[in-house]
Amino acid sequence: MINFYLKAGEQNGLNLEYLVSIIIIDVISCNKLAYEIMRIATIIIRVLLGLLFVFASGSYFLNLVPEPELAGNMKTFNDGLNAAGYLMPTVKFLELICGLAFLTGRFVPLATVVIFPIAINILGVHTFLAPEGLPIALFVLLSNLFLAYRNWPHYQGLLESK
Repeated sequence: MINFYLKAGEQNGLNLEYLVSIIIIDVISCNKLAYEIMRIATIIIRVLLGLLFVFASGSYFLNLVPEPELAGNMKTFNDGLNAAGYLMPTVKFLELICGLAFLTGRFVPLATVVIFPIAINILGVHTFLAPEGLPIALFVLLSNLFLAYRNWPHYQGLLESK
């Protein structure tokens, strides 16, 4: 790319300072484009993750989708969660709050931290007990990690040693 500018400059009799300024402007333009692409990707991933959590928690609380028949270890695991009484409603409440935070774009760094242990457990359940849900579990975890990466400056103060 630089050779292109140098050849064009030689042909048109332009000096090196002018060519360097053109190259810097071009690099800045590319950085702005990359920034915009990442900003849009962040919004898309944040909204998709928010919709997923709001739908999952809403369907749990409002009984919109009948619970599927489970078998084997997955049934045992689910029965244990339900036997605790408080655990599933707490998880679904956190999913609802974090999903709304993702949808509105407010408190996203906090929601990303709060939902991370839930995302790890979703991945664990689908890795070991119900592999048919593994693609969605991977999407949840990778989206969460992407949002944490995009919000990294918000976490730096928490990770400083004093």
